[in-house]
Amino acid sequence: MQATITQPKIRARRARPSFKGIGRAIRYLTKYGSQAVWPYIFLIIATLSQLAVPRMIRNVIDAVTSGYLADQVLQAMDKIPAQLVDTVLPKILEATGKPNSLTLDQLKVTLESDLANAPRALITALVLIIIFAILRGVFSFLQAFWAEKNSQAVAYDLRNDLYAKIQQLSFSYHDKNQTGQLMIRATDDVEKVRVFIGQALLQLVGAIILLTGTIIILFTSNVSLAWTAMPILPVALVLFMTFGIISQPLFAKVQQKLAALNTVLQENLAGIKVIKAFTREKQQQKKFRTAADDTMNQGIVVARLFTFLFPFVFLIANLGQAAILYVGGKQIIAGMLSIGAWQEFSLYLMYLFFPIAQLGFIITQLGQASTSADRIFEILDAKSDIVDKPDARKLPAVKGDVKFDNVTFRYFGGGDPVLKNVSFEAKPGETIALLGATGSGKTSIINLLPRFYDPSEGSITIDGHDLRDVTLDSLRSQIGIVLQETTLFSGTIRDNIAFGKPEATLEEIQSAAKSAAAHDFIMSFPDGYDTHVGERGTTLSGGQKQRVAIARALLLNPRILILDDSTSSVDVATESHIQEALETLMKGRTSFVIAQRISTVMNADKILVLEKGEIVAQGRHAELMEEEPIYAEIYNSQLLHEEN
Repeated sequence: MQATITQPKIRARRARPSFKGIGRAIRYLTKYGSQAVWPYIFLIIATLSQLAVPRMIRNVIDAVTSGYLADQVLQAMDKIPAQLVDTVLPKILEATGKPNSLTLDQLKVTLESDLANAPRALITALVLIIIFAILRGVFSFLQAFWAEKNSQAVAYDLRNDLYAKIQQLSFSYHDKNQTGQLMIRATDDVEKVRVFIGQALLQLVGAIILLTGTIIILFTSNVSLAWTAMPILPVALVLFMTFGIISQPLFAKVQQKLAALNTVLQENLAGIKVIKAFTREKQQQKKFRTAADDTMNQGIVVARLFTFLFPFVFLIANLGQAAILYVGGKQIIAGMLSIGAWQEFSLYLMYLFFPIAQLGFIITQLGQASTSADRIFEILDAKSDIVDKPDARKLPAVKGDVKFDNVTFRYFGGGDPVLKNVSFEAKPGETIALLGATGSGKTSIINLLPRFYDPSEGSITIDGHDLRDVTLDSLRSQIGIVLQETTLFSGTIRDNIAFGKPEATLEEIQSAAKSAAAHDFIMSFPDGYDTHVGERGTTLSGGQKQRVAIARALLLNPRILILDDSTSSVDVATESHIQEALETLMKGRTSFVIAQRISTVMNADKILVLEKGEIVAQGRHAELMEEEPIYAEIYNSQLLHEEN
């Protein structure tokens, strides 16, 4: 099986806009059942309460105007001479909008009723306005609260899924993708998706409900005015769709620039000591400033697009408002439209324009969220090349018989092989030393043993079990590893030693530390094993970190032990103590030791000398000194160097 990665390196998304990612993110809400529906129920109630208010305002205005008109007409009628009543009555009926069939006495009764009912109608409408306002406020709060709760839950799930996926992905994936690129997916991209689900998605649904309700009310209130307002809708919708198609690739570029900026920041923070040691602060500041400029410039490109969009939208809305003013004004003059009805229509017209203007902000967040969602699911959909087979079985307790059979290995499945036709066998309890120059393939061999990678050709077995036929957990739990680059985690020394066995007792932890020559320096700290170490163990020296890492591996009591130049960061005296402890501990275990110095592996059961990915010599120290000129040359050159 080739050590290839089926998911290509994280790259820019295609220019064609896609909303599949954001759709998948929204489907995360289905995990929460009815909880996901509550915000939308509250939204409907709040929107209906909002739609009811203009009708109440119309009732208020109509009550005031009808009462005032009735009072003025009654006063005027008392002053009309009796002989002119029959002449004036038709004009009064026309002016008041009353039926032409009414007599004078019937008109007076009707007007007196209007005058008497006006205060009650006014109070009723005002009370209803207050009730609807309270309903809208309460349910708007509930809608926002539950929407935020749901969006935080989705963000929580996405971050956990991302973290779990990143942990599962093979070393090949991490070799190809920068840490900063992955970090931005789990932070900024998830937050953009969360904001859309918690705010913009709700606003989008609310805008659709408000727009639909308003259109229905407008057509039932005044058809001619409604048709006057309608032409702005298709224009606005086409405009927003066009801008949405244009903007999404731009948002993708913004996220790429931001990821590059984050990568520079992460690398500089991780390497701050090196930067200061080589006085490269100004050069790194320049590098960061360049990345920041790129991010800013791309943000300005997006901002320029939307600064053109919104004024254009408001221009369309104002043109629609002007048309409504003209048509509505003519109807009022002609007596076809009351002041209350006009005010009601004007308020509903605002409800028509508001969702259209709101779509601009929604499109912005949709473009950002869809781009971010695509980037998130690009990781979640990535396929690891190191996975358990469907029929993989658990590796039983091993004796430690390790065999490499004609193994060839290439990183990423291409290029020149870093290992070529490597074959050897380690019997249970043997110590195998790997010796060779940098780049000779030593680290590649030990990376293949716990299946960090799979060989491109050949096979590796433990006790006759092919590594690809057993589960990763059962394999790696029986291998103890001390890597050349020591990694400790924030927490106490005790936590770091017990990292692979959290249930270990203090006595077990101390025993492992003593075997790794770490107990004495740990007890020299005031808090002993409860001493906190800094990020990546920066409060400990290189040798101290190395010994803690050795203790961490030994605590697992593994049958197979891998030591990747594990004494490279300690002084000669400490190295001597560790070597004595390791010689005792490696008895009964199959051990693989990488070392730069022959003096540290002279007692190994088998020494493998590697050169350019091939085993050029193997055997015990004495045999190699006699039979292999390459080994003797390495030994003599190191011996001469140490003497000098």
